[in-house]
Amino acid sequence: MFQKNTLIGLAVSILISIGLCYLSEAIRPDVPEKVVLSSEGIAYRSVQAPKAASEDGVVSAEEWREIYPDIVASMEANTDNNYRISYIEEDPYITNLYEGYGFAKDYTSAIGHTYCLEDVHNTERPHPLANCLTCKTPNFTKMVNDLGEEVYMYDFEETWGKMSENTSCYNCHANEAGNGGQLVATHQYIVTALGDAMDTIDPAVVSCGQCHIEYYFNVDTKATTSPIQGSVESMHPTAMLEYYNEMGFTDWVQESTGTNMLKTQHPEMETFLQGVHASFLNCADCHMALTEGEDGTMYHSHKWVSPLEDQALLESCVQCHGDTDMAEKIHAIQEEITARENEVGLKLSDLKDALAAAVAEGSMSEDELNEIRQLYRNAQWYWDYSYVENSEGAHNSSLDRECLDTAESIVDEAMGKLNA
Repeated sequence: MFQKNTLIGLAVSILISIGLCYLSEAIRPDVPEKVVLSSEGIAYRSVQAPKAASEDGVVSAEEWREIYPDIVASMEANTDNNYRISYIEEDPYITNLYEGYGFAKDYTSAIGHTYCLEDVHNTERPHPLANCLTCKTPNFTKMVNDLGEEVYMYDFEETWGKMSENTSCYNCHANEAGNGGQLVATHQYIVTALGDAMDTIDPAVVSCGQCHIEYYFNVDTKATTSPIQGSVESMHPTAMLEYYNEMGFTDWVQESTGTNMLKTQHPEMETFLQGVHASFLNCADCHMALTEGEDGTMYHSHKWVSPLEDQALLESCVQCHGDTDMAEKIHAIQEEITARENEVGLKLSDLKDALAAAVAEGSMSEDELNEIRQLYRNAQWYWDYSYVENSEGAHNSSLDRECLDTAESIVDEAMGKLNA
């Protein structure tokens, strides 16, 4: 991916002068009037980046504090987000679906980015290699940029001990000064995956999407890799499933069923870009509130929150949704999708048990079992795609419904073959 000392993405056409403080002006297809989202109150600064004190050359948030005190303070406020939910306790059936994989041992809701290094070290999911640090710290990102893919195969514990900062400024801006909201794609895998599509996607979406994305570890190099193939169309879950099936990739083999399973990660970017909102909104619009500091400085808060946690963000929805009670609307969508995930997940769990029983009984031929295994693998992919996407339907409820309906249809087909 990288040549030594080459800054990831060459700043790839995403070194821009608009970035996170850029809010686009566009026309929503079903809204007759132009929807103008403006950050005119932001007074962009023209500054030089401070010199990095660290040996790895990462300019830390602390070193940026003098120039951007409000932004750094808001980023540190992500520590407030420390409430953790155990999905295993909420949905016990997932231990059956993830049997033999780390998520059956430890799977909790995401908390603030300020806990990344602590979380990845303390998780009960095994992580022998350093590739698990890909999106947890700018120090690892810089290490990959400087030394290349070989870094992904470094020992986890040894490498973790060298990391000093959680997800921070470098991840989205490299060591650039951020003048005009400047952004840099610091992960080469997203640059490689998007190709020419990079120029068609809002830089703020790419910035967040570098980590909020479906990915896998290359079988040979263990490098973090994306199944996206140069277009938004290739981000559809069906296209990604075809990609994995064609290459014969598997995350783990489930012992009781003998199935080569896939584990979806967290495809927030792909889910968002498949929906209507992507034509006129970006991640910052909904998760980084415009804020006025005590000195009157206007900036985007770097405390990343759900719009449900910030009334100013929620009220911006009225430009398209009018007098709709958006909190009520979003909660209704999330409750619907969550209930549907559990409904389909339980059916999928029943399929898993039935398949495991058929394997144990030896009553079906290997060809018959392999046909059902493929259906089970595909059904779990579609269910998992919705289950692990962190918005619970808020980003793109239509796609969630499509995935869950598809998963259920495949489960029914597989059960029909088992019961024939």
